[in-house]
Amino acid sequence: MAALVTESAPEFRDALPEGGVLLGLDLGTKTIGVATCDPGWSYATAGKTLARGKFAADRAAIEAIVRDRRVAGLVVGLPLNMDGSSGPRAQATRAFARNIAVLGLPVLLWDERWSSASAERDMIAQDFSRAKRATRIDSHAAAVILQGAIDRLAGGLF
Repeated sequence: MAALVTESAPEFRDALPEGGVLLGLDLGTKTIGVATCDPGWSYATAGKTLARGKFAADRAAIEAIVRDRRVAGLVVGLPLNMDGSSGPRAQATRAFARNIAVLGLPVLLWDERWSSASAERDMIAQDFSRAKRATRIDSHAAAVILQGAIDRLAGGLF
């Protein structure tokens, strides 16, 4: 049974139980960055980076994380153009979100503009080597996306 897929933080919030772990996803063409937050929605933590494959394999990997972490909802980065319009990548992300909603969890599509740049700045500030940044950028970008969403959700700033 497919669940709610929305770009509205209030609608997503209403579909969630009070609190609970959220899973953030940064969809790339070759990888999926993964992050989770604590049940109280205070902080997001970068997780693993999954290699993209066919959708069934991607879904199985995400479903395993959902099950292991007892995830209540998904936050998927929406790659809008700088002017706020949707391009082909945003449309592909919306399709992915509709397909992943079969897990039965609400899905929030969250504007991810500048998330990778922010993650890169943070990693440079933490003195990550260029090689380490390259392997971890997607999961750190997922954490930036998820942190923005939980800040909005927990703060009630709609």
